[in-house]
Formats: sequence, structure tokens, C-alpha cells
Amino acid sequence: MADDGTSSRIPPTLTRAAGITWRVLILLAGLVVVGYFLNLVFPVALALFLSLLVTALASPVMNLLGRFMPKVLAMVLSLVIILTAIVSILYVVVRSTIAESSKLVASLQSGLTEIRSWLKDGPLGLTDESVNGLVTQAEAWGKTAAEGALSAAAGELGSLGTLIIGGSVFFFGVIFFLLSPDKIWGWVVSWLPSSSRATVDTSGRIVWHSISSYTKGIVVIALADAALVFIGLTILQVPLAPALAAVVFLGAFIPVIGAPIATFFAAIVALAERGPLVALLVIALTVVVGSADGHILQPLVMGRSENLHPLAIIVVIAVG
Repeated sequence: MADDGTSSRIPPTLTRAAGITWRVLILLAGLVVVGYFLNLVFPVALALFLSLLVTALASPVMNLLGRFMPKVLAMVLSLVIILTAIVSILYVVVRSTIAESSKLVASLQSGLTEIRSWLKDGPLGLTDESVNGLVTQAEAWGKTAAEGALSAAAGELGSLGTLIIGGSVFFFGVIFFLLSPDKIWGWVVSWLPSSSRATVDTSGRIVWHSISSYTKGIVVIALADAALVFIGLTILQVPLAPALAAVVFLGAFIPVIGAPIATFFAAIVALAERGPLVALLVIALTVVVGSADGHILQPLVMGRSENLHPLAIIVVIAVG
């Protein structure tokens, strides 16, 4: 009875607050456990994700070849074709960048020197101390960001065992995703309650169709962006156009920050080699290419693969 009396003297507001508090603590503890688990399985999850991307590219080729040859042989040939294409594109991009790396670095340094002179002698009239402070802050930020990215990558993929496990998961994942995708997905769905299997099955197939369409579409868009930038830089007589187009191609695969970084490199080189007017024209060129990408290429490429009218995608992009 004493406990009942004590409980009756506790304000209802405090009781509700205590109930909310312990629920929040349990939720946070659950999130910590989930985060720890995800950190452990990250290399495997990354390998599976990459294998899905390769599968998305190889499956149409395999389906085409499968009309004329056994399924296993079609799978092997499709992987050879897709992996050869990927390696060839990367080889051309990296080779063109490395071949012009010394000139590219020299042009970037010259462009940054011109920007530094403009900050001091231009309308801003900054002092040497102010300019040096800005340069120091930019260098520190870049160094910190690079070291953070490298340390994170090394922490996740640094051990030999992790690389072996991840490579094995990727290799066998691609093979089995190509040979028996329906069987694998059916096995995954079979672990779910019978009441939700149909919904999850339909949702999963829609997600896979979207991933496959996006993977094929982004490759086409990256190639188109690089080609347009290369043509524009060539017309403007900006040196190192192949290397800069290669940077644009790689930047297309990096969401949000890829295009601005590629624009920065191209504009700095143009400033150093052709002057501020051409640098502004390069920036305008990248803006035009970006607009064409978002409002023309993506609606046409993604809309066709997703069975959506291009106008619908244009409206969605313009609104959001």
C-alpha cells in the first residue's frame, strides 16, 4: 500500500516523461547496435552493391547472347564484354589524365596564382596576410578532407582479408545474380511472413528495375557530358581538353559535388591559359551542359528506361 501511495504522488507529466525517456534510450541503443553491425558488414554490402551494378549492365547483353548460345556461355561472354568496356573506359580516362598531369598541375598552379594576384590587386584589395590566411585555410580544409577520405577507405578496405572476402563476394555475387536472379530473390522473400511476401516481391522487383535503369542511364549521361565539354573546350581552344573531359566523365558518377569539382578544374586551366573571359565562358559552358543534362538528357534517357514521359521528368526536376 505504501508503494501505491508513493505512485499516486508522482505527477502524471513526470510519469509520461519517464516513459518517453526510457523508450528513447532503448531506441538509441538499438541504433548503436545497428550501426555497429552495419560497420562490420560494410565491405560485404559494398561488394554486393557493386556486383548488382555490374549485373545491371551485363544482364541485357547476357539476355541477347542467350538467344544464340547456352546460358552459362552467354553469362561468361557478357561479363567479358562489360568488364572489358569498363576497364577500357577507365584506361582511356586515366591514361589521358596521367599523360597531361604535369601540364594540368602547372596550369592549375598558374591559374591559382592569377586568382591570388586578383585578390590583392583587384577590387577587393586584400592584403598579403589576408590572402595567405585564405590560402592556408583552403589547404588545411583540402588536406583534412583528403586525409579523412583516405583514412576511412583504408579503415574499411585496408586489410588483406577484407579485400579477399569483398572480392570473393563480388565475383560470386555477379555470377549467381546473372545465372539465377529469380531463385535468389525467391529465397530471400521466402524468409518473410506469408502476408507480406507479395508486397515485398513487387517492391523489390520495382527497385531492381530502377537500379538497373539508373546504372545504364548514368553511363550514357556521363559519356554525353564528357563529349559536350570536350567539344566546347576544343572550340574555346582551351588546352588539355581530353584530360578535362575525363575529369568531367568521372565527376558525373559523384553525386552533388562531382560536377562543381570538374567545373573548377576546367575554369582554372582556362584562366591560366586563355584568360578570365574564356574562364567565364567555360563556367557558362558547364552550366549549359548541366542544364541540358538535367532537363534534356535525363528525361530522355531515364524516362525511356522507366517508361515515363520526358515531360513528367522535366516537371519533377524543375519543381524539386
